[in-house]
Amino acid sequence: MPEQHHPADLSPPIGVSYVMPVLNDASHVRAAVASILEQHYDGPVEVLIALGPSIDGTAELVADLAARDARVRVLDNEVGSTPAGLNLGIRAATHPVVVRVDSHSMLPPDYTRIAVEALVRTGADNVGGIMDARGETPFERAVALAYTTPVGLGGSAFHVGGDEGPADTVYLGVFRRSALERVGLFDERIKRGQDWELNRRLRDTGGLVWFTPRLAVTYRPRSSVERLARQMFSTGLWRGELARRFPADNGIRYFIPPAMVVGVVLGLLLGIGGLVQLAVGALPWMLAGFIVPLVYLLFVVLATLVYARGRGAATAAWFLVVLPCIHVAWGTGFVLGYLSLTSNIASHTGR
Repeated sequence: MPEQHHPADLSPPIGVSYVMPVLNDASHVRAAVASILEQHYDGPVEVLIALGPSIDGTAELVADLAARDARVRVLDNEVGSTPAGLNLGIRAATHPVVVRVDSHSMLPPDYTRIAVEALVRTGADNVGGIMDARGETPFERAVALAYTTPVGLGGSAFHVGGDEGPADTVYLGVFRRSALERVGLFDERIKRGQDWELNRRLRDTGGLVWFTPRLAVTYRPRSSVERLARQMFSTGLWRGELARRFPADNGIRYFIPPAMVVGVVLGLLLGIGGLVQLAVGALPWMLAGFIVPLVYLLFVVLATLVYARGRGAATAAWFLVVLPCIHVAWGTGFVLGYLSLTSNIASHTGR
């Protein structure tokens, strides 16, 4: 067991540095920054935007935000990846508390106050809460519903809620900067899942990661099937890579989607073999393979009836598409990452 780490007390007024990696996200970043600047917090603050190479007008937008408010600074993230941007912001931070912010997220007005109070009260190295996914279109609402139900992303507390207390990981995170420096910041080789890996190192060095449902961050889901599939595939790819690297730190829930993918693929192949048997006049016993994809299809339909009821016909219809998209893309990525079947994992992240 590691020696328990006891962080020094934070003394008021406690300064806060918000760190936000941004890459090609002109449609969301203004609202995300506005949610920071409108925080009900009395301590000194700064907003550090780590800007990756963007071609959609994001660079001009964040430059305008910095020109309008002296608390906002733009940092050049030449690498462009999320962990590189986070580390760039952390190194530039001047305050003892670092708040990780995603450009797709909007902080509620009392987020910082509640989080800093929890840091002081618990002595934690990192405090976080719930990813409160909310969509604006029927498709986005279906994605948000999948995120916040156990059948979508597995039922983690930071997706569906839970009791306050120690956790393996949390969404985003409000950190003691000294704790981040203690463990060497984010691992820039890990393009997705870097928060889970960092929290693992915090806990391994005696630090406490604390979950509180009082912190709920509004998250805007991907807006199309293609973008969702790409996100889920790359997330699953890295989750598989991390499961292979750290086999003792992974729950059974991570292996359910890849097991489903393997089962459905094998079932379909067997079923097709049964059709061949039928065509040549042999006993078509392999047709039984079709039972597996049929059972999964039934699961998707039942999940839609249970969780999408009363959400509107369009949202329910999209839920029938979104749920398999998440499962298949994430599960396929996990298999490839876990078995090291991709030669350049970083090329599949998009970040």
